[in-house]
Amino acid sequence: MVRNYVIVTASYWGFTLVDGALRMLVLFHFFRLGYSPFTLAFLFLLYEAAGIAANLAGGYFASRFGIPRMLAIGQLLQIAGLLMLSALDPGWGAAASVAWVVVAQGVAGVAKDLTKTASKSAIKATSAEGSGQLFRWVAWFTGSKNAMKGIGFFVGGLLLDSVGFVHALWLMAALLAVVFVAGLLLLPSQLGKAKSSKTIRELFGKSRGVNLLAAARIFMFGARDVWFVVGLPVFLYAYGWTFLQVGGFLAAWTIAYGGVQALAPSLVNRSADGLSREVPAARVWAAVLAAVPLALALIMNSTDIARPDLVLVVGLALFGLPFAVNSSLHSYLILAYAGSEKAAEDVGFYYAANAAGRLLGIMLSGALYQVAGITGCLIGSAVMLLLCCLITFLLPLNAPLSTAKPASV
Repeated sequence: MVRNYVIVTASYWGFTLVDGALRMLVLFHFFRLGYSPFTLAFLFLLYEAAGIAANLAGGYFASRFGIPRMLAIGQLLQIAGLLMLSALDPGWGAAASVAWVVVAQGVAGVAKDLTKTASKSAIKATSAEGSGQLFRWVAWFTGSKNAMKGIGFFVGGLLLDSVGFVHALWLMAALLAVVFVAGLLLLPSQLGKAKSSKTIRELFGKSRGVNLLAAARIFMFGARDVWFVVGLPVFLYAYGWTFLQVGGFLAAWTIAYGGVQALAPSLVNRSADGLSREVPAARVWAAVLAAVPLALALIMNSTDIARPDLVLVVGLALFGLPFAVNSSLHSYLILAYAGSEKAAEDVGFYYAANAAGRLLGIMLSGALYQVAGITGCLIGSAVMLLLCCLITFLLPLNAPLSTAKPASV
């Protein structure tokens, strides 16, 4: 079981490195070509929208055909999306270029969320023999994955400056091809295969805990992406930061965020039942998180700030701590609430909500920045986090009887 966990984690590291680099490549390349903040946000819409369906389908098919097959399909789709982007012709008009990139990003979005759902489901499958380390395994997986995504942000900016857009895409496709072959050779084909839903109603018939956690996830990740995807990079670039500096900061933020996620079990008092202390902790951390962008928006609205870019960087660094703990807690709680027979489907449903939140955040990020600047993005973030906090107070303190809870976390 530990061997499979390590292989899945390493495979997802490689995928996430490429995914993070791709986001920076697309954002910076098209910003340099003169695209507006709203258009930049539009480039990522299908990426996130496609992820909603991909998570639901990924959970279903992972249960039916096994996790390794879903990982392989996700990796192949990402390679296809990278090669499609590399075929973009600079001579095309703006409308054709945007349409091509949106479709390629949609392919990459399906790839990412198929891979994520399969990988997260693998944690439940590999911990099924009662190792008693579910929270730690989830925290380490999620934290290390986000640290790798942060490295990817830096790599994306570096590749754009050093080898250019097209050659960077080819290098990333080659790396994923190596990951794809390794996964096929090393993972057992039946990993995660289980009973799947037979009807649409059964597929969407989730427990109260899963439904509420999914709703909270929508607003939590929307609250991050409303400033992170478009507003922050464009704001920093407008203040004279280079692409490499912006990518470096986003990388550092995401790596530090991943590190805190990995340490989350040591910051939360754990319980024998896996929920009675963890759920109240999620409520407290959600309230702390909601206060940060609200305070930062008030500070940024002041006209007396000499270096608003540095104030924003410090404020959002502070945002990363409670956000990382919240994210790690939620990633654990979905597996604690998930049914043992259909864990992959429950995880897929939850991450479909995660994709919906990112989609909401990206749509608002470009629009709010265009209308009200970075302060508007921060206010939007604060409102969504308040909604997340309120939903968290409705989470049940026990899981359904059909759920296999960890023996000790």
